[in-house]
Order: sequence, then C-alpha cells, then structure tokens
Amino acid sequence: MATPFVFPVSVYYEDTDHSGVVYHANYLKYFERAREHVLGREELTRMYREEGLGFVVYKAEMTFHEGAVFGDELEVRTTIDVESPYRAVFHQAVWKPDGKKPMVDSHIQLVCVEGTKLVPLPEQVMARARATGAVD
Repeated sequence: MATPFVFPVSVYYEDTDHSGVVYHANYLKYFERAREHVLGREELTRMYREEGLGFVVYKAEMTFHEGAVFGDELEVRTTIDVESPYRAVFHQAVWKPDGKKPMVDSHIQLVCVEGTKLVPLPEQVMARARATGAVD
C-alpha cells in the first residue's frame, strides 16, 4: 500500500449546514483540492492552457461515517490506482489527524479529456503522482 498524500483542511463556518455539520457536497471540494495538489497545480494549469487537456470525474462514491464541524482541522489522505491507460481511481478519505478511522471515504474515478474526447492519462501527471508516493 502506498503512503497517502496528506492535504490539510480547516473547516470554516461557511462549510457547515444548518445543523453545524459540514455539508456533504463540501467534501467533494476538499477531495478536488487534494487531487490538484497531488497532481501538481502548475502542471495541471500548463496542460490545460498549452495542450487543452483536463480531467473530469467519471464516477464518485462516498461513504459518510462521522460529520466534521466548524473549527475542525482535518486531513484528506489520497492514494491512486491507475486502472487503465484512461482511468485513475483516487482513494480519498477525510480524517482527524489523531483519528482512529476515516470520517468520510471516497473512490473518485477520473479520466482525461481533450475538449470532449477521451484521451490516455498523461505520463507527466502520473509521474508527478508517483513522485508523491501516493500511487498504488
């Protein structure tokens, strides 16, 4: 098992719903930010501007175990499985740094596109992911 890439997240008041718990869709934002950092924001920006490449979510599965609340400091832990030349699965979980189990688990499948055309995952992106130690 690869060592996960760890991305810190602070829970702000704006992240919570009327019950004071993080609104479920905001976990998708936390996961997205973590993925950008795993792959390298500068490289993703360069690929988009110079090559017209981008990533889209093909499938997202989430399981909620415990809600985070305003003021919590969290970690998004990410590992990646490359399931085909066209698809990467990001296993992402939200943890309290001293937690015994994840608060939220997810499996988010990404594909790479040029415009609307499916293209193989770029090697430079996977090399960046491997360099972080987050690739299984």
